Amino acid sequence: VGRKNAGKASPFLLILISVGCFFATYNFLTMVGHSRSGDGPRKLLGSGDQGGAVAFGSGSDPSKRFHVALTATDALYSQWQSRIMYYWYKQMRVRPGSDMGGFTRILHSGKPDGLMDEIPTLVVDPLPEGADRGYIVLNRPWAFVQWLQKANIKEDYILMAEPDHIFVKPLPNLAHGEEPAAFPFFYIKPTDNEKILRKFFPEEKGPVSNIDPIGNSPVIIQKAQLEKIAPTWMNVSLKMKEDVETDKAFGWVLEMYAYAVASALHGVHHSLQKDFMIQPPWDAKSDNTFIIHYTYGCDYSLKV
Repeated sequence: VGRKNAGKASPFLLILISVGCFFATYNFLTMVGHSRSGDGPRKLLGSGDQGGAVAFGSGSDPSKRFHVALTATDALYSQWQSRIMYYWYKQMRVRPGSDMGGFTRILHSGKPDGLMDEIPTLVVDPLPEGADRGYIVLNRPWAFVQWLQKANIKEDYILMAEPDHIFVKPLPNLAHGEEPAAFPFFYIKPTDNEKILRKFFPEEKGPVSNIDPIGNSPVIIQKAQLEKIAPTWMNVSLKMKEDVETDKAFGWVLEMYAYAVASALHGVHHSLQKDFMIQPPWDAKSDNTFIIHYTYGCDYSLKV
């Protein structure tokens, strides 16, 4: 009897299989529907728009548009940041008051990664092995040098940004002709470090106060100016890293000082824009800011 009934399934089992197939089909169709809709979860992860025309904010003056450029690696954390940054760029680019133009992620890992079809990307070479001395940010100026040489950049201005920036308002061009716009960092203090900076900024170039208290990001600058500054920025960065005293004094902001020095060496001075960016938790209010720099070091206290 057992052998006779072995090939037959019980009615209960057939019903159970049918119900399971129904739910599996329903879930599959629902998932497909979400992935095709504009509001699906994939959009937040950064669906590329390379195939269509680039939209701009209403009333945007083509002569004032700036290209948004950031440098990144193929590390998972950098990819996650880049996707979020690119998403908010697309949201703010099309709003009134925006002068945002095109976008490029400058990938200095030397090879393509999994985001090539999602984010407009140019792959460039990293520094030779060991040249960054464990300070990966040293690849940033070298990446910009290569990008400026290889890319066909249509805009006359460039915004140097970073993956950990979020645009919270449409960003206009804050630069004024040959006067770039930059965010002033309270911890970049050229006059307090005159002895060290004189190694890279000779007295014939003027007082150390000619060096702006800035980093390289965020900065909106004419493309022609950056093409001149970038090689100097790279060379000064490498020289600063090689100098033991300078490396110890500047630490993780060394490459920021290098950009400030390089700009001053070329006689370029920036308009300081405090509303350019905020850095929580140091800044508690967003007010009129355009960018949130969200990986600024957080300090915690049990009393707060």
